[in-house]
Amino acid sequence: MTVRSILNTKGHQVMSVEPDARLSAAIKLLGEKKIGAVLVMNQSRLEGILSERDIVRVLGERGAAALEEPVAQVMTRKVVTCKETDTVAELMEIMTTGKFRHLPVLENNKVVGLISIGDIVKWRVREYESEQEALRDYIKTA
Repeated sequence: MTVRSILNTKGHQVMSVEPDARLSAAIKLLGEKKIGAVLVMNQSRLEGILSERDIVRVLGERGAAALEEPVAQVMTRKVVTCKETDTVAELMEIMTTGKFRHLPVLENNKVVGLISIGDIVKWRVREYESEQEALRDYIKTA
């Protein structure tokens, strides 16, 4: 199964903030949308990603004063991305090896979606349920 399959089910909507947005505003967006990461984009160009881990790290290092800092000072700049043609198995390996839970999806250097580990788990559960149902149907007709 490919990333495209997940995005076609989930949708292509991506939450983003600008690099100069305050960390407190980005945290508010994460809370309101109940998401774990937001892309940091300037115009339509991906500049970084801000995750809950980034926020916890900076608050631990600099305290509450970090809430007024621009997201650009807190975000992860080296963003690992994937393509719509990548497989779910490839994504699971990338996320496990890199120890992160969100992957922006790029096509022709344009962001077309965001895949989370939760999306992958949901997809895998549906896949297993379908396989079980197919096996039950096969046994019934045997």
